Amino acid sequence: MARWIVFAGVSGILVYVSRASLRAPGSHGFSRLFAWECILALVLLNIGVWFRAPLVWHQLISWALLVTSLVPLYLGVRALVGRGKPTARRESDPQLLAFERTSVLVTTGIYGYIRHPLYCSLLLLAWGVFFKAPAWAGGLLAAASTAFLFATARADEAECVRFFGPAYQAYMGRTKRFVPYLF
Repeated sequence: MARWIVFAGVSGILVYVSRASLRAPGSHGFSRLFAWECILALVLLNIGVWFRAPLVWHQLISWALLVTSLVPLYLGVRALVGRGKPTARRESDPQLLAFERTSVLVTTGIYGYIRHPLYCSLLLLAWGVFFKAPAWAGGLLAAASTAFLFATARADEAECVRFFGPAYQAYMGRTKRFVPYLF
């Protein structure tokens, strides 16, 4: 029962943060909300085994993915805030979070290698949580989260092409979505 209460409470917060995106089903924030929900469900599903048998193979994979997920998150947010010059000029995109309202296309740092470090971070997080207790239910949630994050990235790219134009299209040709040099 407590997990359902936590799920409902955190979901309420996520819906509030995503409220503008819910009015724009084609926006990246719309599908991102569902990725967040899948990850939340996965965390609550596996919370009871988080520290159980910490040296078994799947826990080691889990911890490696969870720790690694912090790197693209930190570097991505830092680059967007520091070099993206968030501006009120993007008020016409109400579904964007404050740090996403960049006025300058960021193509250096981690963005010189991948276009979506924040979604990469969420992918690593989802699969890291899955490996806490690999099972069918968790696998379905992790796979759904992955699908929603792919949809999120595609929608985000369409939004960026609309705002940044040919510069973003050229940038897409030079970088990968989630994994440097691979994908």
